[in-house]
Amino acid sequence: MTSTKQELEQTFRPILKRLNGFSNDIEASAIMTRDGLSIASVMNENVNPDRLGAMCASLLSLGDKTASELERGKLKQVLIECESGSVLIVNIGKSAVLAIVARATSKIGMVFIEAKKAANDILETKLI
Repeated sequence: MTSTKQELEQTFRPILKRLNGFSNDIEASAIMTRDGLSIASVMNENVNPDRLGAMCASLLSLGDKTASELERGKLKQVLIECESGSVLIVNIGKSAVLAIVARATSKIGMVFIEAKKAANDILETKLI
């Protein structure tokens, strides 16, 4: 990535805002490198994007190793379902991921569809 962090944020924040605006059930979204560095995010102030990035990187690493060990092919996404909501982590190309935090009331299938649309919009910028 040759663009500055500020340029990336200016390009990606509108995509994330559109994603978050799709439903009141989507509480936060973030784009980060596969090693956990925050690129852009739209989330509450009480969520630290760098910390979220580090956690997502760890989850992706474990998911990659699990998929490989079980000979399931390339990892596409990781879904964490909790009592009060879900976290979806989707690969964006080879170097970045999209993380989405959704409420328990969300229709997870619709969140998957919107996540894929957002990931395609991000890829179309050719910045990642």
